[in-house]
Amino acid sequence: MLIKSIFGGKSEMTEAGSKKCPVVLMTRIRLARNIADTPFPGWAKETRRKEVLETCLPSVASLSQMKRGISAEISSLSDLERQILVERHLISRELSSNAESAGVVISKDQSISVMINEEDHLRIQVIKSGYRFKSTWNVIDAIDTALEEQLDFAFSSKLGYLTACPTNVGTGMRASTMMHLPALVISSQMEKVVRAVNQLGIAVRGLFGEGSDASGSIFQISNQTTLGESEEEIVKRLSSVLRTIIDQEMNAREKILEKDPNKLFDKIGRAYGILQNSHLLTSSECMNLASLVRFGVDLEMFPEKTRNIVDRMFIECQPGHVQYHAGDEIESNARDEFRAEYMRKQFENVARPLFNIHETSAEDDTPKPDPEQEAE
Repeated sequence: MLIKSIFGGKSEMTEAGSKKCPVVLMTRIRLARNIADTPFPGWAKETRRKEVLETCLPSVASLSQMKRGISAEISSLSDLERQILVERHLISRELSSNAESAGVVISKDQSISVMINEEDHLRIQVIKSGYRFKSTWNVIDAIDTALEEQLDFAFSSKLGYLTACPTNVGTGMRASTMMHLPALVISSQMEKVVRAVNQLGIAVRGLFGEGSDASGSIFQISNQTTLGESEEEIVKRLSSVLRTIIDQEMNAREKILEKDPNKLFDKIGRAYGILQNSHLLTSSECMNLASLVRFGVDLEMFPEKTRNIVDRMFIECQPGHVQYHAGDEIESNARDEFRAEYMRKQFENVARPLFNIHETSAEDDTPKPDPEQEAE
C-alpha cells in the first residue's frame, strides 16, 4: 500500500523540475531532536523504543504539514519499500536496517519526512528542489515549533539540543545541497575542492551520504558542526562555500570549452547515443551517462525540458525503482536489461544534441534560473 502511495503522487525529488537549476539539484535541512529524560535509541531497551514510537508517530502524523501523508512502522515495510524510500532520500540506510520500533511519516508531496528512532528519537527533514535555503528553513522551523508544543525535547541551556552523536549537539541541524559538478570531475579538480572545504568544516559526500560514491558527479555538501553557531550562521557560512564551489564549477566549464570542446561534445554525444540504444546498463553507468546529458542541457545542447527527465532518472535508475517498474523480482543482470530498456523509452523522444552551443533549440523556451539565486 505504501509503495503505491509513493508512486501515486507527485514528488519533490522527481517531479519538481520547474524549481531545479544548473549545479544545485536540491536543498535539504535536517534537525535531530530527542525526548527529554529518555535514553537515546541506541542505548534504549526495546520497551522504551516502542514507547517513543507510540508517542511520536501520532504526534508527527497530526501536523498540518503531514495532512494526507504516509505514516508507517519500518518493520511493516517490505525490503523493496525500504529500498525505494532510501533511494528517494526519505529514510536513511540506518533506519532501513534497524527496523525494530522505528517509523517514518512522509508528507504527501514527499518534501518532508520525519524518521523515528533512527540515531535520535526524531530526525526531521525537509527537501526542496533547487537552491532554496530560506523556504526550506521556514518549513522545517514551523514543524519543529509545532512538535515542541506536543513533545518535551531534551535541551540544555548551555549546550542546546542534546543528541546521540556529539557532533549534532547545539542546533542539531544539518544543512546541505546536492550539487551536480561534472566539470570539476572531468577536469580532476574535485579532490582539491573536497580538501579545501573540509578545512572549513564542510563535509562532501556522495549521492546517498556517508560511504556512498559520487556517481553522476553528484555530491552532497553540508555543515559538519552544529555547536556554537545559530541556524542562520550555519546557513550563511555554508552558502558562502557553496557560492565558491558554483563559481569554480562554472569556471571549469568555461576552461573545458575553451581548451578542448570536441572532447566534451564527444562525451555528451556518446552518452546520448548509449541512453537511446543500449541494452545493458548498470545504475552507476546510467547515472554517469545521465550526468553528461544534464551537462548538455546546461550548455543549451538539449531543450531545457530534458533536465526534468534526467533529474527523475537519477532516482528511477536506482535498483529498487527498477525492481518496482519491472513488476517482479529480478536478478542483477535482468535489472541491467530492464534499466536499459526503461532508459531507451525515456530518451527516445529527446532531440539530438546541438553541438554548436550558440544555437538554440526551437523547443528550448524555458528560461534558465540563476544557480546562485534562491528560487523562492
